[in-house]
Amino acid sequence: MTLRALIFDVDGTLANTERDGHRPAFNAAFAEVGLPWHWDEAFYGTLLDVTGGKERILHYAKNFDPATFARPDFDALLQRIHEIKTRNYQRLLDAGAIPLRADIGQLICEARTEGVKLAIASSSKPQNVVGLLRANLGPRADTWFDVITSGDDVAAKKPAPDIYLETLRALGLPACDCLVVEDSSHGLAASLAAGIPTVITVSDYTANENFDGARMVLPLTGGITLEKLRLWHATAVA
Repeated sequence: MTLRALIFDVDGTLANTERDGHRPAFNAAFAEVGLPWHWDEAFYGTLLDVTGGKERILHYAKNFDPATFARPDFDALLQRIHEIKTRNYQRLLDAGAIPLRADIGQLICEARTEGVKLAIASSSKPQNVVGLLRANLGPRADTWFDVITSGDDVAAKKPAPDIYLETLRALGLPACDCLVVEDSSHGLAASLAAGIPTVITVSDYTANENFDGARMVLPLTGGITLEKLRLWHATAVA
């Protein structure tokens, strides 16, 4: 089988967005609305078991600040925090504070040059994905991708397979013609449940997770090339 499409997760895969982007953006939002919450690097890693920004805020309030969770305006507060956080994240992108991982930009350019389709399957909001691509690869970089699927497009987020099934549908390709690049066990569970061979490139927060079923697990130093991905894809579908 020929590798016809690469499907990328975003947070932790394309860039260290969780540590360097989302976390400080959340903390600044908490301060702006007057909450004494602060998520340090280590603690934020424990929150990544909860997929989705709004879901993460809800989980934290429910389990660590029940008084805030019980506020009659909590739903509106949650929405406000998330909107402020999204604006903060965009500011970080605009300032060039969230670079792509060293080998990922080259891989995207190489795949595009050689006619391999590109897709995104991320729980992040669409504007966060587009902002990251444009900030690092150019003002039209999002148009390089045939499909960009976000958590807003599906009923259930990772580890459910919905986002990968929707991406396959939009690409119009069978799972065996694609390869997913992920960084987490949740993402791996989602892609494997959709039947797509998957390569893992670990991030700071996922290095010790269980990646049984992945075609390859790469260390933090990365080293992904299109040639390697084609080889791993060929062994996966042989």
